[in-house]
Amino acid sequence: MFTGIVEELGEVTAVEKLDDASRFRLRGPVVTDGAKHGDSIAVNGVCLTVVDLAENEFTADVMAETLERSSLGALAPGSRVNLERPMALGGRLGGHIVQGHVDGTGTIVDRTVSENWEIVKISLPAGLTRYVVEKGSITVDGVSLTVVDAAPDHFTISLIPTTLALTTLGIKKPGDPVNLEVDVLAKYVERLLAHGSAPEAGEPVA
Repeated sequence: MFTGIVEELGEVTAVEKLDDASRFRLRGPVVTDGAKHGDSIAVNGVCLTVVDLAENEFTADVMAETLERSSLGALAPGSRVNLERPMALGGRLGGHIVQGHVDGTGTIVDRTVSENWEIVKISLPAGLTRYVVEKGSITVDGVSLTVVDAAPDHFTISLIPTTLALTTLGIKKPGDPVNLEVDVLAKYVERLLAHGSAPEAGEPVA
């Protein structure tokens, strides 16, 4: 589990195309410190498994489904990426519960620059509209953010200078894709309501 608090702005150093997957090599001195084979690291909000480690870099295999459902397929050597290690047991939940399971991709539509922050408008796939609410949480490229305004086909977020400086959201331009993960709690609530609120036979009521 992650929290959407990016630890490091890393870099893709190599991409190897395989038959039905891709192997990425990424540089990240902070997230590789103490990491080992089999550990998880979120890359632009996608939970990946460490395959190998060497000199502040790690490699991860990305299967075809992940490449199709996320923006990772557009990465190339030199691309900057948001990196985060899983939350340690007992650690602070600085953002919100993030699984690293991308629900879809959006596109940067517009950026409005103010003196101390930026308002960014992002397109929203139709299937995710019902999970995005004003002042609710959403993960954009692995960054835990609060929704400012929510519309059927887009939403807006407000980015403070720290987020602009330390994540890819500071360099994304209109037309660039971003990975979106909605609040998992909203999906569970929807699932429970779809099956009714009354307990089934033999199910405890308290």
